[in-house]
Amino acid sequence: MVQTADGLGAFIRRHTAAFLCFALAGSLLTACGSHKENVQELSGQPAAAVSSSAAPAPAERTVKDEMGNEVKLPAAPKRIFAPYLEDCLLKLGIKPVVQWANGTEGHPYLKVELQGVPTLDFSSGLPSPEALLAYNPDFIILHNANYASKGYESYSKIAPTYVFNNATGDVEKTLAVLGDLLGKSSEADQAQKAYDQKVTEAKAKLAKVAEGKKASIIRFAPRGISMMGANYFAGHVLHQELGLGKVKLVEKENSANVSMEILPDIDADYIFTINQGGQGTDRIKEMMASPIWKTMPAVKQGHVYEVDEAHWLGGGLIAYEKIMDDVVRLLVK
Repeated sequence: MVQTADGLGAFIRRHTAAFLCFALAGSLLTACGSHKENVQELSGQPAAAVSSSAAPAPAERTVKDEMGNEVKLPAAPKRIFAPYLEDCLLKLGIKPVVQWANGTEGHPYLKVELQGVPTLDFSSGLPSPEALLAYNPDFIILHNANYASKGYESYSKIAPTYVFNNATGDVEKTLAVLGDLLGKSSEADQAQKAYDQKVTEAKAKLAKVAEGKKASIIRFAPRGISMMGANYFAGHVLHQELGLGKVKLVEKENSANVSMEILPDIDADYIFTINQGGQGTDRIKEMMASPIWKTMPAVKQGHVYEVDEAHWLGGGLIAYEKIMDDVVRLLVK
């Protein structure tokens, strides 16, 4: 536990905003605008009511996060810390006060967009409260329950802290929730519409060459070789968004271990390989040199593609859009 100094982080500033609109006919004052009430649908709590009179809107509202914690939301947070949710924040037009990093490197596919944003190292787990305190966040958002179990109590003493159970499980829902929490619902809606349009266009292009075809993502990592299912990251995009079929090994599972013995069961028309951290090179060479590998449908057709782990393992609409671009570029000749 970290004791707060000089009351830092113990009190949340209260701001009251009054929005007044002059009617064109006459001089009557009416209230304009209201909060979009989607917290009730997305995170289980109703948004704070906004009066239809000229009375000022409440500066703060209290919601429950996905772990059941009551969170008093700041009226207009400016210094946001949301590790591993930077992709979503950028879609809302927000740069965090500090970003997630493995060592000193943040998400490589967001390097340009997050240029100049300092990093916090997560390679050894959740950073200490002291390390975070140096950036003086006024709102903290943790992307999964595991983070909460290790740091919620101390982090919540620094600033209001909202916890997702698993934000990467449904990034579109996560984007909508973040939009509501941060007063960016309009931006979230616009980003979602643009994404939906991109999905529609990509599916139309793929239908010409890949309708009825199956695809597989094989992940070569230091701890072993696995096949990705359809629930998360690139698997979600490939199968649920773009509609490419799944092989039997992951029809009901979100992942499956891959060995020489099961290669004949991978009846995919397209195979995408991920060399995680560049540490799967030896395993890739060994597998691809085997006679069994060379008999697989995708291999015989020349439909094996190595892709960039940076966004293929990314959780956000920016990553998903980059994956779609890759798939269309590689499959539609």
